[in-house]
Amino acid sequence: MTARIVITSTDTGIGKTVFSAALTDALGACYWKPIQSGLEEETDSETVGRLGRIPPQRILREAWRLKTPASPHLSAEIDKVTIVPQTLSPPETTLPLIIEGAGGLLVPLTRREVFADVFARWQLPVILCARTGLGTINHTLLSLEAMRQRQIPILGVAFIGDAHPDSEQIIVEMGGVRSLGRLPRLDPLTLDALRQSFRTHFDISFFQKVNA
Repeated sequence: MTARIVITSTDTGIGKTVFSAALTDALGACYWKPIQSGLEEETDSETVGRLGRIPPQRILREAWRLKTPASPHLSAEIDKVTIVPQTLSPPETTLPLIIEGAGGLLVPLTRREVFADVFARWQLPVILCARTGLGTINHTLLSLEAMRQRQIPILGVAFIGDAHPDSEQIIVEMGGVRSLGRLPRLDPLTLDALRQSFRTHFDISFFQKVNA
């Protein structure tokens, strides 16, 4: 069986999509964003395609595309769309599949269900992306607790940002979780720079063995 990996984060805007692009590129994988809120600016699927130089046929269409840039539950209500989380199912592919959630684990899809509930049903390994700056210890440990409460398989934590060794260490120790590596902020953020940085800071062979 090819690898199927879910990418989530402790918050929005921390670099989860950039990490997803790097991992999709490294594994030669397909990419799927189940729900996209906000279509006026570049979508996450478009960003992954651009940053990872992923061919269009490996960018799978979202299950729901919502115009309003807001939490999916609110965006759907404004757009007069009904999201049915129970119908979300990872697409079948012959290649590895990277699935990116929206924002953090407890982002609501409806007024009754959050993304973490969907991840719990899928039982696929999940990577938690966490920023390295101030506040990350609390946010990351809370996210790990939420995952364990729902018995979501945790593959590990991917740190994003400048090095903060003590914060990273205490999250690993107190959270009882594996550090997968740290992706530094890149300026300029280009395909070549992202590809090289990812290969320097992460063990690609580890991801290749997932679900193998």
